[in-house]
Amino acid sequence: MANSISGVNPQILRWARERSGYTTEGVAHAFKKDASEIEGWESGASAPTYVQLEKLAYQLYKRPLAIFFFPEPPQELDQTSSFRTLPQYVVEEFSADTRYALRQAEVMQLSLLELNDGINPSEQKVFVDVPAELSSGPTFLADQIREYLGIDLENQTSWGAYAETLGHWREVIQEKGIFVFKRSFKQRSVSGFSLVHPEFPIIYLNNSTAVSRQIFTLFHELSHILLETSGVTKQDDSYIESLSGDSKEIEIFCNQFAGEFLVPSQDFEQHLATGRYDDETVRSLAESYKVSREVILRKLLDRGVIQREYYLAKAAEWNQEYEGSQGGGSGGNYYATQASYLGDKFLHLAFGKYYEGRVTFDQLADYLNIKARNVPPLEQFFFRKETV
Repeated sequence: MANSISGVNPQILRWARERSGYTTEGVAHAFKKDASEIEGWESGASAPTYVQLEKLAYQLYKRPLAIFFFPEPPQELDQTSSFRTLPQYVVEEFSADTRYALRQAEVMQLSLLELNDGINPSEQKVFVDVPAELSSGPTFLADQIREYLGIDLENQTSWGAYAETLGHWREVIQEKGIFVFKRSFKQRSVSGFSLVHPEFPIIYLNNSTAVSRQIFTLFHELSHILLETSGVTKQDDSYIESLSGDSKEIEIFCNQFAGEFLVPSQDFEQHLATGRYDDETVRSLAESYKVSREVILRKLLDRGVIQREYYLAKAAEWNQEYEGSQGGGSGGNYYATQASYLGDKFLHLAFGKYYEGRVTFDQLADYLNIKARNVPPLEQFFFRKETV
């Protein structure tokens, strides 16, 4: 029988579990043990074996093994206070994977600081140049941002498929100082999030959601950054009704900003004259603006053209339709996926510092968040793609 490992800090075992969103029952289920055994580890009455600790660290809590021998837990992002516009119960519903994504994002901000010597290299920074105020209203801010980004509605509607459109928006926003990353969230109800920072605010998009939804999420979270509040975009935003004060105003503002930026009311009003709001009309308008059908339907709801019950029913129907279209599969090309998640701008930055001799090979692997053996194939894939 394997021996328990000595020196493990029970306080950190409990801290790591709670930070990862697991209950003692959930951990016990993963080990096929009774919850009392997990509670014993966390009280110091007993301790896990080395193999059990490895499983806790790498499979469940996504932590380096050494952290469990620290004298006290390290300082980390306080998700409750950081996402101040979210009610407590929404934060508590974050899955272990979502909590891990938030920690990854914080590490990515530190990586950006290190790679850029603490200074954002963008000549223009939208989060500095365009201050946002709730009192100015979402339409005013949407007009300011469209002018600042230099993309008029004609440009937007001329772009091709949704994936191409998202690529354009991502590039434009990154040029203005905000890095945009992607990852596949296991918690489908979370569409993405943003973390504010004086030099390197970042946005993460859930690649498991429809591309049209990722576009909306991108601008919802851009609004959060402009308002200097970290945010989370949820597929179901009914939680907003439980908010009050500034928190409620901010969430409503961010939704309205994204909708107004992507579908300007002045242009949209011209389509209302037809009086046709059937599924085909909504689909046609969505494809024209390169947004989801839900965004178009929300514009109609805000104008009192349709009832809320109809909006909720159609949104649920379309979401179910999308989920049903997503089958299994091999997951595609690993290196293409990683390149998409990190983005061209970050890859150029990281590899550039490596070629300059500013970072070691192992440091490069850490910045890219991949195993060292996968760095050369990713490098070959990325720069081959660049030359095509």
